[in-house]
Amino acid sequence: MALSKKPEGFLSRNGKPKLRILLSALLVVVALVNVFSEQLAVSFNFESFWSFRKAPKKNVIFFVTDGMGPASLSLSRSFKQYTQDLPIDDVLTLDDHFIGSSRTRSSDSLITDSAAGATAFSCGLKSYNGAIGVDSDKNPCGTLLEGAKLQGYLTGLVVTTRITDATPAAFSAHADYRFQEDLIALHQLGEYPLGRSVDLMLGGGRTHFYPPDANSKYGSHGSRADGRNLIKEAQEDGWQYAGSREEFDQLQNGHNVSLPLLGLFADNDIPFDIDRKDDEYPSLEEEAMTAINALTKATEDSDKGFFLMIEGSRIDHAGHQNDPAAQAREVLAFDRAFKAVIEYVENSDTETIIISTSDHETGGLTIGRQVTPQYPEYIWFPRILEQANHSGEYLTSKFLAFKDSASKKDERSFVKEELFEKGLSIKDYTEDDVDAIISAPDSGRIKDKLNDMVSFRAEIGWTTHGHSAVDVNIYAYANKESTWKTLLHKLQGNHENTEIGQFMADFLEIDFAEVTEKVRDTKHSPKPADVSAQSDLHDEYYHKLN
Repeated sequence: MALSKKPEGFLSRNGKPKLRILLSALLVVVALVNVFSEQLAVSFNFESFWSFRKAPKKNVIFFVTDGMGPASLSLSRSFKQYTQDLPIDDVLTLDDHFIGSSRTRSSDSLITDSAAGATAFSCGLKSYNGAIGVDSDKNPCGTLLEGAKLQGYLTGLVVTTRITDATPAAFSAHADYRFQEDLIALHQLGEYPLGRSVDLMLGGGRTHFYPPDANSKYGSHGSRADGRNLIKEAQEDGWQYAGSREEFDQLQNGHNVSLPLLGLFADNDIPFDIDRKDDEYPSLEEEAMTAINALTKATEDSDKGFFLMIEGSRIDHAGHQNDPAAQAREVLAFDRAFKAVIEYVENSDTETIIISTSDHETGGLTIGRQVTPQYPEYIWFPRILEQANHSGEYLTSKFLAFKDSASKKDERSFVKEELFEKGLSIKDYTEDDVDAIISAPDSGRIKDKLNDMVSFRAEIGWTTHGHSAVDVNIYAYANKESTWKTLLHKLQGNHENTEIGQFMADFLEIDFAEVTEKVRDTKHSPKPADVSAQSDLHDEYYHKLN
């Protein structure tokens, strides 16, 4: 049949293709491929093509151990081993995730403050001490959190200090100086060009959200100078509000949350962990997991994940106060929160990176102090820290409250029994020690005396009540192998603090310049009256601000 006849010229007599013709055809194909590939390379942008692919869902969890240097970690590790009777090879969760270190200088000093340090993370640039989300020329700079929100990610801030304090503020607000906490609160709730950029805030700092009003249901220590009640306004705008331990528990570990969520559990800072009562204040771990569960639930049907900043804020305060008993417990509380988050991420299907670092070291801590004129012993005593039942901050407040309500003749007994013996478990005090407390001109001197009594006996040294220039550690984890390799490639070793912020921006594909353009008109300068009230501008620890 005609249909079964094979065409002549292509097949040989045995039915196989003629080699010469086949080779010729092959050469033509190769030539055509070369031509078309060159044209394709010119006319087709592969990078643009791949950009249209559906990007994988991502989460970024950024931890800040405010004021924690390498010595703080060593102190806390040994303290844990001693108090829990653990072997010397037992380490903190942080230790298992150590990858490098960070240099911390600001644009105007070799020693940074928390505001400039946090701005380096949030904006990926150096700025001056005191700067909140502004560059060295006091121009607002777009932040990681804002960039994430603009891309459709949910965002959150978790702290143990005021939510308006330097670190959370630098991610969510723009202010020339960190003392502008009333303005920072406005930005955090969305009163600036971008509108609301934060979906969840948990911490302290209620005082900057409502005015002085002894009859307010929100508290009795409000401090807003403009008379506005931002908590009430936020609730009217759709924010879910939690202002107590009871209301925090009603959040059901994040499973009963309607975003946006505002949780303010103290007028100022949440107490040190050594003083914190579980039935009055949530722990950092509880706050962190509530935030993560809430954000996870809210993004479960989205192709975007979340950006969450978690700060162990009061490690820094313990350093400022030279309180080793408080600091050791703050670091361990942070490590428990870090461990809980690591375990969550290990079991998450969403690509997630965790980065943890410090903005700076505080206190110039040394583990080993020469307490005699003779050559020092090579030893320090964790048991002294273990025996302390409260921080110097707590005991100072207790003493001042007592002085306001009792006769002076009872002061010596109170100092001996309530402060030294019950508060610090110190029995070998002297009458001079008692005199130093009673005659102290202010609360700061009382705290200094109490904390030094602990430090001296533990043979712990401090070089400053401020910050130091020491490099701080970087810790990290990723639950996807390729991401982990990239993270190590970029952040292993020693880096500027700005590189950490830039890495997170690159991971989330955030263009800082684009975000900056959107926030450039933000109100950020203090009123002249506010500046004049800050004679010789300073923060709450009297660090000079420019």
